[in-house]
Amino acid sequence: MEERRPRPKLVERLEGRRATHHQRSRLYRIGFTTLGMLILLGGVVMLVTPGPAFVLIPIGLAMLALEFTWAERLLEKSLQQAQIAQEKAANTTTLQRVLGVLAGLTALAACIAGILLWDIPLLPDD
Repeated sequence: MEERRPRPKLVERLEGRRATHHQRSRLYRIGFTTLGMLILLGGVVMLVTPGPAFVLIPIGLAMLALEFTWAERLLEKSLQQAQIAQEKAANTTTLQRVLGVLAGLTALAACIAGILLWDIPLLPDD
């Protein structure tokens, strides 16, 4: 059975700010929503490119949550999943941590071996 978790404090604070946000001018709200979408889109792009995706996505969702309930639901769900992941990471055993480090080092060694064995250039020739 799934344990019911309390709502994240960020979502509760956003609910309190929503009424104030809706009193602002239409132009401000359109600009704020556009900025929120751009930040969210930048975070999504950073899922496959280098960058702080897991910082930008919640910021964009928090901005959009002031306007849209779908963004609030998605933000709440993602914050709860982040909390679950944090709890799982905190509850790992020493053996699991050691095996994780060994798996990472093995993957790194395999990459280095591949570069050396197959003579893969690290930088393109001009």
